[in-house]
Amino acid sequence: MSYTEDLSRYITHFIDQLTLSGVKHAVISPGSRSTPLAITAAESGGVKHWIQLDERSAGFFAVGLAKEKQEPVALICTSGTAAANYYPAVIEAFYSRVPLILLTADRPHELRDVGAPQSIDQNNMYGSYTKWFHDMMIPEAGMEMYARKQAARSVEESLRNHPGPVQLNFPLREPLMPDFSLSGLWRGERTFSPFTRGKLRVEEGELQRLAGRFRKRGKGVIVCGPQTDSSLVPAIEKLAKALDVPVFADPLSQLRTAGFSEEYIITHYDSLLRSERFNALLLEADYVVRFGAMPVSKAYLKWVQRAGDTEMFVVDSDSGYRDPSGVAGEFIWSDPIAFCEDILPFIETPEDSWREFLKSLDELAAETMFHKEEEGLYEGDAVHDLAPLLRKNSVLFVGNSMPIRDVDTFFPALDTNVSILANRGANGIDGVTSAAAGTAASGRAVTLLTGDVSFFHDMNGLLAVKQYDLDLTIVVFNNNGGGIFSYLPQAGQTEHYEALFGTPLDINLEEATRMYGGSHRRVEEREGFIAAVQEAQAEKGLSVVEAAVSREDHVANHRNKWSSLDRQIAGKVQEYVHHRP
Repeated sequence: MSYTEDLSRYITHFIDQLTLSGVKHAVISPGSRSTPLAITAAESGGVKHWIQLDERSAGFFAVGLAKEKQEPVALICTSGTAAANYYPAVIEAFYSRVPLILLTADRPHELRDVGAPQSIDQNNMYGSYTKWFHDMMIPEAGMEMYARKQAARSVEESLRNHPGPVQLNFPLREPLMPDFSLSGLWRGERTFSPFTRGKLRVEEGELQRLAGRFRKRGKGVIVCGPQTDSSLVPAIEKLAKALDVPVFADPLSQLRTAGFSEEYIITHYDSLLRSERFNALLLEADYVVRFGAMPVSKAYLKWVQRAGDTEMFVVDSDSGYRDPSGVAGEFIWSDPIAFCEDILPFIETPEDSWREFLKSLDELAAETMFHKEEEGLYEGDAVHDLAPLLRKNSVLFVGNSMPIRDVDTFFPALDTNVSILANRGANGIDGVTSAAAGTAASGRAVTLLTGDVSFFHDMNGLLAVKQYDLDLTIVVFNNNGGGIFSYLPQAGQTEHYEALFGTPLDINLEEATRMYGGSHRRVEEREGFIAAVQEAQAEKGLSVVEAAVSREDHVANHRNKWSSLDRQIAGKVQEYVHHRP
């Protein structure tokens, strides 16, 4: 048997098993050494392949696609620094629990560490940011089952416990071109069944104990942070009604756009927590039960660190310690939906509840934060105006820094089934456009809300939008620099602030958009913004709406509204405390 035949059987059985194990998409960055993997994936009828020339962009494209589909996506690249360009996306996938299967082609062992071109040490190159690494064997005769087992295991490892990235490194000798005319390739009769997974559940005695602790005085709060499982929404709603407690809904929780019961959902807790009076009231909470990651709101994190007498519970699907607050709390390791369902029979609805009062404060916060006092275009108004314009069943992908915080503060509760996603694993600005493009590759219409610096940082991501005619609307808040630094102490350092933190770009976004075949609209006032978004939402392909805004106005507007809200809360809290039993 020739090496070409060994290679052909080895790689086809590996790729075939990936598809049997549930991998439906592969993102490929072309190269020579990866030829067997790339061309076999393209030849396979079971996997849809996407070509991305830039590996960094490819990595984030796969992150977006896997996040939206909630299934593993394969990445294929050649040897050398090509694999190193996946690194930022691997880190993001690890921390945001996104399953990726990295298939990195490599030089054979005899060409390692001898100065061969395009040869670097690729063994476990992503270190602790991958859940599993395996250096594959050189293709030889009779290794089809070995290839299948590693393919099946790679999928299982990417999904087991908390999802995340895995790497398989493929040392490959020349010739690199498989022969697909051979008989016995692909599925044949020798298949390897995928693993069977179950759900982690809490025992009945522990459920009774927890329900008893929730019963204390009825002053509880459910918090749902970033998570992507829309099926968790009705389970949390049932639990909230049984406990008669409010639900603090992070914008990435999938609760804000799911038609969640209006009496229970609190969407403006970040603004409320800017008030010292509300902080003091919330310190009376007996317990907090959190689902998902820590919320975007920094004000909430600071409150948690102050709430020493409040019992904190974190429900997570498997063992993990995703809680940066540093306070004493209890982890409940269980499938979140199963936990909500299993504890319901043991819950007694409390007689004393503060849910209605907290909801009245949430409504007050909405009136205050959405009150329009001046002309011009302001990010908060734009986010509030954007929300109802989004197409039903579409995706809003949100960039980091200020956009996600504006969405947290100003995006209302709706019943539109819009998924709100973001890269909140490492919270970086890199790869935002590529991740949004990958999300659009799922087939759903996507609107990306981002800043001008993030847009510039990942313009390569627009190539896939053009190549595959993806349906992507991009709303760019252009304040000519990094607006988030305006809220930090260094904003008062005038001598070096603009160069080091403000970072004005002074680039023409229209020219960049036209280069990738998109339409562009620049607006400077509110009515124009609404009209431009409506037009962009009606288009197919790439549409960019550039909203010209001011860094200085953003800070002043936020602080004025928070101050006004604090004054209004004061009287209501005082009255509530005075009249309660």
